[in-house]
Amino acid sequence: MQKLLLLGDEAVAQGALDGGMSGIYAYPGTPSTEITEYVQENKYAKEKGIHRDWSANEKTAVESAIGMSYAGKRAMACMKHVGLNVAADAFVNSAITGANGGLVITVADDPSMHSSQNEQDSRFFGQFAQIPMFEPCDQQEAYDMAYKSFELSEKFRLPILMRIVTRLAHSRAGVERKEQKQQNEVKLPSDPRQFVLLPSIAKQSYKNLISIQDKLIHDSENSEFNKYIDANDKKLGIIVSGIAYNYLMENFEDRNVPHPVLKIGQYPLPKAHIEKMFKECDKIVILEEGYPIIEDQLAGFLCNEKILGRRSGTVPRDGELNPNIVAKALGLKQPELNALPENIKGRPPQFCDGCGHIDMYNALNEALSEYGTGRVLSDIGCYTMGALPPFSAINSCVDMGASITMAKGAADAGLVPSVAVIGDSTFTHSGMTGLLDAVIENTPIVVCIADNSFTAMTGGQKSHAEDKIDNIVKGIGVPPEHIRVLNPMKKHHEEMVNVLKEELAYKGVSVVIFRRVCITHYASMMKKKRAEKK
Repeated sequence: MQKLLLLGDEAVAQGALDGGMSGIYAYPGTPSTEITEYVQENKYAKEKGIHRDWSANEKTAVESAIGMSYAGKRAMACMKHVGLNVAADAFVNSAITGANGGLVITVADDPSMHSSQNEQDSRFFGQFAQIPMFEPCDQQEAYDMAYKSFELSEKFRLPILMRIVTRLAHSRAGVERKEQKQQNEVKLPSDPRQFVLLPSIAKQSYKNLISIQDKLIHDSENSEFNKYIDANDKKLGIIVSGIAYNYLMENFEDRNVPHPVLKIGQYPLPKAHIEKMFKECDKIVILEEGYPIIEDQLAGFLCNEKILGRRSGTVPRDGELNPNIVAKALGLKQPELNALPENIKGRPPQFCDGCGHIDMYNALNEALSEYGTGRVLSDIGCYTMGALPPFSAINSCVDMGASITMAKGAADAGLVPSVAVIGDSTFTHSGMTGLLDAVIENTPIVVCIADNSFTAMTGGQKSHAEDKIDNIVKGIGVPPEHIRVLNPMKKHHEEMVNVLKEELAYKGVSVVIFRRVCITHYASMMKKKRAEKK
């Protein structure tokens, strides 16, 4: 195959392109910027229509990539380490939703703060999210890992974190390419609720994430990127990760290290290899760029027979503690708890009688009936209950503001039309930047803003969006003729369906505002005003 002279950033980009990527989303930040710039100038990316425009920020970038993954295609989001702070909400929750098409988040850390305000270690976020990570030692590994990352993501149906550092990102080396893979076709998740993080769904998804941790470790132990290099002098063992492997090799003639070396490029840590080194070697030196992530984790690996807790299974990994759990962990007799009577049944949440969201979803379901299901990406608020029967209208709930950016990513993948449902308060909280991304690219999405004049779900606080949404949307750049305002009531059903059908057929950004005051909080507000007059 062809051999290229590439920066580490460019190697990541070329590996992703050859690995079947359909879209890259990013906000520029040194030392990660050149990843996206390489794709933007790449002839193949242009010919194949691979998405490569900049996003408004790192959060919208990750959410758009999640949206493309939702639609079944392979996507990458890129940023520098401090950008992951901005994207943390979407990033951590993506571990719970999991991936459909391969999803990779590439983060360039900046040890020694060459152009940054801190030198935080992104592996901490990957460990926190409990997802697989790649950390290349050179440009060839950067290419190989980017190439394989989508496959690993789809194998475990999880996002992958790929961590590089400045010295690797901005140095060049020869890279040998692999066979170029074709892009995925649009394919919606087999489970229509996979991306809907209602608590009842998220709890089970989190249990699933915990349950596959041993499989992730097993895969890491057998990874081509983790190597145990044995040697005769076992007075010392060396555990080394990422670019630090090169610094180690430069200290020995012919790169011949006399001590056993465990080279780590894939996480979670390969437990069996670590245990082998600790059994055979007198002392261990750990060489890692950034925080002592590996060093801190070793205690949990090596003392697991003596330390009992959540990792050992003595205490459950998820959920709250209670007296029974504590008693069991201590080997005590468990207190008896009163059983729930059989005639008491669980009662799922539902919309208040007369809620405008009911009429909005009835109209939206009818307008979308000719396109099929799976096209509505939602946000966090009362309207998230549209995922439940009898509506079963929405297909995602990931984090605040993600509805618009996920709809954008899904549309970029070819799922057209795609629809976003977001509340008025959530829109001003974190939806405006996503709408700006869509306007810049004139992405064919319909944004439905459920404007009920309150931050209703959290108790009826005043919404920052009150009397402002129309002007905000217009100011962001949505064409005035595609800003439609509707009153969601049963008597207006036919009008709402017709307007929605018109906007669904439009090949650009449109916003439909469903404006009707929250019936519950409006009644409370009027009651309070009457009391004040007295």
